[in-house]
Amino acid sequence: MENNQPIIVKRVKKTAGGHHGGAWKIAFADFATAMMAFFLVMWLMSSASPEQKKLISGYFKDPIGFSESASPYVIDLGGSPTPSPDRTLNPETQEPIDNERNDEAEQGALDAQEAEALAEELERERLELLLQELQNKVEQDPQLQRFKDQILFEITQDGLRIQIVDAANRPMFDLGSARLQPYFEDILLALVDTIGAVPNKVSISGHTDAKPFAGRGDFGNWELSADRANAARRVLVAGGYDEGQVARVVGYASSALFDRNDPLNPVNRRIDITVLTKKAQRAIEGEQQGPGEGAGQDAPAPGGQPEPAAAEPVPAAELRQRLNIFEDGVLQFDQSGE
Repeated sequence: MENNQPIIVKRVKKTAGGHHGGAWKIAFADFATAMMAFFLVMWLMSSASPEQKKLISGYFKDPIGFSESASPYVIDLGGSPTPSPDRTLNPETQEPIDNERNDEAEQGALDAQEAEALAEELERERLELLLQELQNKVEQDPQLQRFKDQILFEITQDGLRIQIVDAANRPMFDLGSARLQPYFEDILLALVDTIGAVPNKVSISGHTDAKPFAGRGDFGNWELSADRANAARRVLVAGGYDEGQVARVVGYASSALFDRNDPLNPVNRRIDITVLTKKAQRAIEGEQQGPGEGAGQDAPAPGGQPEPAAAEPVPAAELRQRLNIFEDGVLQFDQSGE
């Protein structure tokens, strides 16, 4: 009988080394993770403050936070997702936590400074527009145009300064007197409407040259300069200027010469009308005092000459429209420019 069963040959392949599996990789990953966590905890503990360490200790003593000595937050110094209380809940720490309050105070101080800087910038723009309007008025008014060499404008740290100076053949006042010449009154009256259109107050100062006053013994250049400044104030008020808008009337005699190289130059005899900034006005009124903030003497520019205003001419109609930034309904000009 024939045997038909198949013959199975099993060949075993021998390898050079045995297979160890991948369990060691998982163990090494766990070890690396544990070491990273360990060093992270050590770093946090070295940088934590004593108050923070107390809070962490209280949390691990009672994580639920039911006991009086425990804290419901791991870090109770603003690190929780909800605003932290003004004071820590841990009675061991008695100092209040005012980080957020300090941040709010600093932010409020920055906001106040930014608002003040913006207000000063807008005020300077207002004064520059007023300067252009005054320059346009001098150029367009035939009566003022005759005296344009005696009317000077410049912007200083205290505001817009209008200087009306004497000329050798055209003095503003009678010799040694506070009596105004008629043409000087006309100059002041022509400027009243424009100056009065802004809410800023003004400072009026009188100046003389260095020649001693030849008169009675108890009356000198100090009294004369103050009387002349007050005479200019009376003309402005008579022309419709609000007397409450006059912040100061003062005489400087010859202490602030326009031309320091020639103390007897007629230009040293002058009247200054300064449209004050709010900061200078507060300093005059005593609301704010400090070094560098006083609106004291309106000293002339170095060298005795006023700095020219670098302003491009603006059409009168456009300028009057832009001047409406002063105050709601405060500035009103008629179409004739008077």
